Amino acid sequence: MSRRVPRLLLLVAALTAATVLSACSALSYESTPLPTPPATVQPSTPAPSPSGAPAPCSNALASYAPNGALPRPAALPSGSTMADIRKRGRLIAGVSADTYLLGSRDPITGQIQGFDIDMVKAVTKAIFGDESKYQLRVITAAQRIPALQNGDVDLVARNMTITCDRWKQIAFSSEYYRAGQKILVRKGAKATTLAGLKGQKVCAPRATSSMENLVKLAPEAVAVGSDSHTGCLALFQQGQVAAITGDDTVLAGLAAQDPYAVVPEQQAFTAEPYGLGVNSRNVDLVRFVNARLAQMRSDGEWTTIYNRWLAAPLGPAPAPPKAVYGRNP
Repeated sequence: MSRRVPRLLLLVAALTAATVLSACSALSYESTPLPTPPATVQPSTPAPSPSGAPAPCSNALASYAPNGALPRPAALPSGSTMADIRKRGRLIAGVSADTYLLGSRDPITGQIQGFDIDMVKAVTKAIFGDESKYQLRVITAAQRIPALQNGDVDLVARNMTITCDRWKQIAFSSEYYRAGQKILVRKGAKATTLAGLKGQKVCAPRATSSMENLVKLAPEAVAVGSDSHTGCLALFQQGQVAAITGDDTVLAGLAAQDPYAVVPEQQAFTAEPYGLGVNSRNVDLVRFVNARLAQMRSDGEWTTIYNRWLAAPLGPAPAPPKAVYGRNP
């Protein structure tokens, strides 16, 4: 199991993080802004695809099937996206630096670590034979899709839910984790479900499915936006919001940082299947990533990563999500 750090140190570190951090460096990064909460927030509207009309999406989980067995790092197909990444010398991934357990900076080592970061390492090892040859670019939830569309990163590993709307803009790997949206409140709060937050301020990051679900499923709550869940935690600790909503993985990390916060016993009110985001033009990279994920499911590596980060707060490892294929370019 990984070493857990005091909540105050972690929160300070998360709020002083840089926008770019190499896997082999301990640079500082920009602080997460503490936003002034607006009165209400409306769900975001996806930007149109830059590459014409998207293919129909009848099953958001369907991704591109691998092209056979995973090739050795020294035998990547010539001219492929993977070969280009190898020639560059590093894989560039967009990640969070303030989502404890998934992607957050350890203030002792100066490294960003977590479940999502281990996914980046796994893909990196498949390309280079060395899991350290990656560069992390810290992005907000709202920057995930633009970073891929603009070619700023090769992939995004930032607890991103696979949806048909997002398939119109980017491509996804097969599902690598199944989360569910819940709420976090103060210990002793009467509200233990989303329905119990009528008339109260509830925070979620802007331009996320968490915010869209909040507005859709709890229209009588007052939706408050932030740039990140860490920003939501700051507002929560300042008494500006009564609750935070998001994926159970994220909320578990927030509760671990605040002894006065709790995720009540509740049924998740959505299913949030995570996928690694890739530029829609790089179908070969999606197929390659899917081959790597298939390998991790079968050889136990996925379970090892789960146990390292998520078993303590969320319980014993479930079976890895099954891959669904059948999508055509």
